[in-house]
Amino acid sequence: MKPLTANDPETKTPDVVAENIEQLKTIFPEAFTEEKVDFEVLKQLLGGMVEEREEKYGLNWHGKRRARQLALTPSTGTLRPCPEESVDWETTQNLMIEGDNLEVLKLLQKSYSGKVKLIYIDPPYNTGKDFVYPDDFRDNIKNYLELTGQVNSEGNKISSNTEASGRFHTDWLNMMYPRLRLARNLLQEDGLIFISIDDNEVINLRAACNEVFGEENFIEGFVWKKSYGGGAKERFAVRQHEFCLLYAKNIDAIDELWLPPDPEAEEKYYDGKDENLATRGPFRIKPLEATKSMDRRENLVYGIPAPDGTEVFPKRQWWWSKDRALKTLGQNGLVFNKTSDGWSVSYKQYLIGEDGLKRGAKPFSVIDGIYTQQGTANLRELFDDEVVLQFPKPVALLERLLNVAGDKNALVLDFFAGSGTTAQAVLELNREDHGHRRFILVQLPERTERKDFRTIAEITKERIRRVVKKLNELDSGQLDLNQSERQDLGFRVFKLASSNIKAWDPNRDDLPRTLHDSIEHLKTDRTEQDILFELLLKLGLDLTIPIEQKSIAGKTVHNIGAGTLLVCLAEQIAAAKVEPLALGIAAWHKELAPAGETTVVFRDSAFADDVAKTNLTAILQQHGLENVRSL
Repeated sequence: MKPLTANDPETKTPDVVAENIEQLKTIFPEAFTEEKVDFEVLKQLLGGMVEEREEKYGLNWHGKRRARQLALTPSTGTLRPCPEESVDWETTQNLMIEGDNLEVLKLLQKSYSGKVKLIYIDPPYNTGKDFVYPDDFRDNIKNYLELTGQVNSEGNKISSNTEASGRFHTDWLNMMYPRLRLARNLLQEDGLIFISIDDNEVINLRAACNEVFGEENFIEGFVWKKSYGGGAKERFAVRQHEFCLLYAKNIDAIDELWLPPDPEAEEKYYDGKDENLATRGPFRIKPLEATKSMDRRENLVYGIPAPDGTEVFPKRQWWWSKDRALKTLGQNGLVFNKTSDGWSVSYKQYLIGEDGLKRGAKPFSVIDGIYTQQGTANLRELFDDEVVLQFPKPVALLERLLNVAGDKNALVLDFFAGSGTTAQAVLELNREDHGHRRFILVQLPERTERKDFRTIAEITKERIRRVVKKLNELDSGQLDLNQSERQDLGFRVFKLASSNIKAWDPNRDDLPRTLHDSIEHLKTDRTEQDILFELLLKLGLDLTIPIEQKSIAGKTVHNIGAGTLLVCLAEQIAAAKVEPLALGIAAWHKELAPAGETTVVFRDSAFADDVAKTNLTAILQQHGLENVRSL
């Protein structure tokens, strides 16, 4: 039974550097000599693709290398569950995480890599005021605990980012860059990220995102007209706008973007009916031949079989590839009309796409009719007409962006959560369109000057609770809702903390005591639930996965993920209990019949001696449970 220690890869977030090296070794084994990269060989293998000039195009700033390292450095922290601050802990799939978002993003890598459909962030704008994200390269968990007053009595250490500091743009980029890199890993292949920003950093943010996401994956720089008045204090021009950059993880993996239809437009334009594809609803006719505004592409010039056996060629080119056009033809999706000189070809644009969502208009690059004042009103409505946080984003703005993403089952991440507008938008939009979107919010517990809500994270949590209460009251009369129609109106709260597993930190002046204290690998001030959720994180399981308990041989055993993980954290397992406990676990495992391999974990210090530990491991392995570990 191999113990899990603080130095094991399983107890840390992914080592991205090691993973990159392994991938490089697979592709270019010749470039490695004694486990080191031979860059001269690698450059030869890459041919002319290596940029060796001193002056090259790109965004550079002091600290960029360190910022990149911050994203690659594994975290040894954990997330401690807080059921007492949550709503519907047992059933909800929504998460609110209190902590430094850099560390939280690292901790989410194993469990949520490639699973997030939409990220929205509204990071601190670089206005010359204070922002609380001074990352510490050596020990970011310790830095976070000090920052939030959990270690000493100094309270917040706020880093001033004034233009006079000489590092005005540099400090902001150093804060954003590693977070963007980690965020990209969490997006699924057709995932999208929206980033709100103002004029101070929009140019630098665009350049940084081009590097992180790829310039080819830029979709749009939306201009949000955030106010309809103002200007009394402006010297030159009345600034009424902000920006919202939209990038895809892989633009080739996403379909066209559509907003939900206006009911009047739906009735007016979608007047075609197709009995063969009734589930797609009505359609409208659109020309397949491209306009002159489209760049010339020879692969879009080809013949399409017409009803009379001839081939129809475009005067210029088609909108679609040949494969897509012929596939649509086979599905009765093309419409041919006889003209004086041959045939015209159109296609049926269905109201309901293949994803099951109704299509309205394409989103416009200017977002108008939604104003900052509405965000303030949203918050005041929930908090008895009081403004508990300045300038929150309007719920309607977030709903618009969620609709652009077009996935009613989307996992939505906001790691600069602020007052929690994103959570409210997700919950209210789900109620409106019967969606099943989930959210993950992350917010630093930055101090406020209030006595009722001492941190911004407390405001975030309270806002979600009040939204949940409001929606529950609205739905209280709808007692006929079946289980599939019931909305998830809860959220689990977690807080960033140092790992539950002790790191080896010897006191050289008192080694006997150090050795004695190290017998127990786990910290004594942590609960069984704390340890369970660290295992979920480190083994890559969802933080909302069902957990079932069962008493076997008088010991509590946890079944996580339908048998993916079986955990017994009993503090003492007597030699006489080893066989019945092992046989009981094996029987339960057989009953669960998980699809993949199962990991079984015990508390290392629970066994009287190594013989008991070895016997238990042997019995489990005889019954097919090969992966047995201890903490």
